Amino acid sequence: MKIKSDSTITLPLTFALAFISFSSTSNAFETFSNNKTVERLLSSMSSMNEPGVQYVVVNKNTTLFSFSTGFADIKNKIPLSTRHTMAAFSMTKTLTAIAVLQLVEQGKIKLNNQASQYIDHPYYSEITIKQLLSHTSGIPNPIPLKWVHLANNHKTFDEKKSLSQVLANNAEPDALPGEEYGYSNIGYWLLGQIIEKVSGKSYSDYVNENIFKPLNLKQDEIGFKISKVNNYAKGYLKKYSFMNLIKYFIMNDEIWGAYEGGWLHINNVYLNGPAFGGAIGSATAFSRILQSLLNEKSILLGIKVKQKMYAQQKTKSGETIKMTLGWHIGELDGINYYFKEGGGAGFHSEMRIYPEQGIATIIMLNKTNFKPKKTMNRIDKEFISQVIK
Repeated sequence: MKIKSDSTITLPLTFALAFISFSSTSNAFETFSNNKTVERLLSSMSSMNEPGVQYVVVNKNTTLFSFSTGFADIKNKIPLSTRHTMAAFSMTKTLTAIAVLQLVEQGKIKLNNQASQYIDHPYYSEITIKQLLSHTSGIPNPIPLKWVHLANNHKTFDEKKSLSQVLANNAEPDALPGEEYGYSNIGYWLLGQIIEKVSGKSYSDYVNENIFKPLNLKQDEIGFKISKVNNYAKGYLKKYSFMNLIKYFIMNDEIWGAYEGGWLHINNVYLNGPAFGGAIGSATAFSRILQSLLNEKSILLGIKVKQKMYAQQKTKSGETIKMTLGWHIGELDGINYYFKEGGGAGFHSEMRIYPEQGIATIIMLNKTNFKPKKTMNRIDKEFISQVIK
């Protein structure tokens, strides 16, 4: 769960150019597959007896590079593969945005409709679907670290009761709708409730049926539950870290497991609101979603609604923000990209789409203390430079 976006500069949106994809030749694929520079960089992030890292690069047609290193399970010395699943946390928000835009495409939702037409909430009645998607609703964003429950307790967990409590405790808005950008997990939790109301399905069922299944992604690859415990990487917190010192003040006691070498295992948890951060998947599975979005004719979204998803947003006063309807906007050495980061108990990740280069990248780690931006900037450059050549 990410409290504030660290996106950088804005994207010039020329959608016709935005999805010109790089078509790899067999020689180019071989170059990517054997990129020793990136392998060395990634390996240096996970030395002996440490959690691991997954990193995958795709274009619209194929996987250009796939690599993993480190351990999925330190205690039992199980190496991490690119198919081990991990908690994706806020990367889920892009899935929620895709789901909403699918319903827009079907004529079941209008972006400028008020959220209050679909669900009850304590904030300004004029808040729109579009403002929820772009984080301009003015809804607050309290620290959500305790909005989790043990996976073992999921059968008895009541999401609506949990959301009602969060809304009651945080009923005061931070700003007027449309006035300014303000990241909000609550806003995306509400979008999940809207998806349920409009579709007549649970949020997780809707996403499974309309995003994962069309891409032939199985439950053990991506979903909202840990379907195979032996394929789910353990999440870890570094033993000698500031967060470990204050852990009992910021999160519930029951989530802390046992130490495994220099790492504290965090027990398996689910987020209380799946729509703002509940997806569990592998880098390989998420890369398939990115691959679909790179295609001009995506299985997930039609061309017109995809244009809406990538359109840079503005406040009511006309000020542009570093946000689209589901993506943050970044820039790397003059190269524009869209991204979504996710981080929480034991895991950290980020996925990016470089539209003009026609590639997408994703990194996932089963440790909390990681800042993906610097690392991705360094390793993504290796592939961008090869595309440009």
